[in-house]
Amino acid sequence: MTILGVDPGIATVGFGVINADRNELRAVKYGAITTAPGRPLADRLVEIERDVLELLERFKPDAVSVEELFFNTNVTTGINVAHGRGVILLAAAKSQVPLFEYTPLQVKQAVVGYGRAEKKQVMDMTRRILRLQSVPKPDDAADALAVAICHARASTSLLKDYM
Repeated sequence: MTILGVDPGIATVGFGVINADRNELRAVKYGAITTAPGRPLADRLVEIERDVLELLERFKPDAVSVEELFFNTNVTTGINVAHGRGVILLAAAKSQVPLFEYTPLQVKQAVVGYGRAEKKQVMDMTRRILRLQSVPKPDDAADALAVAICHARASTSLLKDYM
C-alpha cells in the first residue's frame, strides 16, 4: 500500500510518501510544498492544490492521511492553516483517493506509543521506523511521514476487522 501523509499548512505543507507492506514501512519521497509569504492567500491555496494534485498523480497513493488541526494560541494562524487543509482535502477528493484524518494524539500514539510524546521523540521514531540515516527535514516532512506511518499502522490493525 502506498500512503501519502500530509502535514497541512500555508507557508509550508509537509508531505511524505511511504510504502507499507504488512509491518515493513519504507520512505519513498518526502519534502515540503512552500508558498511565498506576502502573496495573496487565494494564490497560495491555488499553488498548494496544484502541488498536492501533482503528488497524487505522480505517486498514485492508495490512501491519503492528513493530520487534523490543533489550535494552540494563535487563532489567526490556525484559520489560515485550516484554509490550506481544506484545499488538501479537496485535492484528495478530486483524485478520488481514500482520505483518512488523524489527530496529533493518534499520530504520536501510533509512532511513539505514547499520545503525549514530545515532537523530538516523534521525529526520532519516524527516522527509526523508516530506517533513515537522519531525521527528515524540514520538520513538516517528518510530521507528514509520521501521519503516513499512523495510517499504515491503523490500516493493518487486526482490530479493524472487528469494527
